Amino acid sequence: MTGATLERIPGGKGANQAVAAARLGADVRFVGCVGRDFAAEEALTGVREADVELHIREVDEATGIALILVAADGENQVVVVPGANAEVDLVAQSHKVSGAALCQLEIPDTAVEQTRAQAEWLCVNAAPARPLTVEPDLVVVNRYELDAIGGQRGLVALTLGEEGAVLLEGGAEVARAAPPRVEAVDGTAAGDAFTSCLVVSLLEGRERNEALRRACAAGAIAASRFGAQPSLPTAREVDAILRA
Repeated sequence: MTGATLERIPGGKGANQAVAAARLGADVRFVGCVGRDFAAEEALTGVREADVELHIREVDEATGIALILVAADGENQVVVVPGANAEVDLVAQSHKVSGAALCQLEIPDTAVEQTRAQAEWLCVNAAPARPLTVEPDLVVVNRYELDAIGGQRGLVALTLGEEGAVLLEGGAEVARAAPPRVEAVDGTAAGDAFTSCLVVSLLEGRERNEALRRACAAGAIAASRFGAQPSLPTAREVDAILRA
């Protein structure tokens, strides 16, 4: 296998979602871990530039990293080496979570459980997929992840790729949206853009159909751009593509 180019770009699901939410206008605090290595500062560059409030602890494990192969049609394959992400529960124990929270499963179950115990409202993006040990208020999954996590009593956002997404409540569809048409360049972080936009939109008090429509638009914009954090849209960009 031969690649055309190699790029190093800040990413990570949690960091991507923090940056995405900040660009969409949310006041964001990011809790995480990095290693004492060369990759730590690089990993935090994007969240600092987005003016995200950081609660970061350095640990002995290497900073988490991912190798992402992007095909010509924008489809990707991801290999994640969690590293310091496995220590995030240490930070959660020393940092009080309040209000709304967003977690993903690149961190341990203990960190998600601690967040559930403290947060008033919790969204879990169940990726990489495994059975959940908490009951979130909102779960974001694709078809394969939904099978892995099992039945959910709360609100579920099921992403369907080019077909858009649906919101399910108690297994019944309550909203559906399709993304605007774009030329796919790189699917990296498109799911993170979708997740953050859905969370921010719901917390802004938008109706479910509108929130889902905005989330699909945010994901489409990210898929039309190269890279992880550089591809994440602002609220103004989401508004613009929905007006087009």
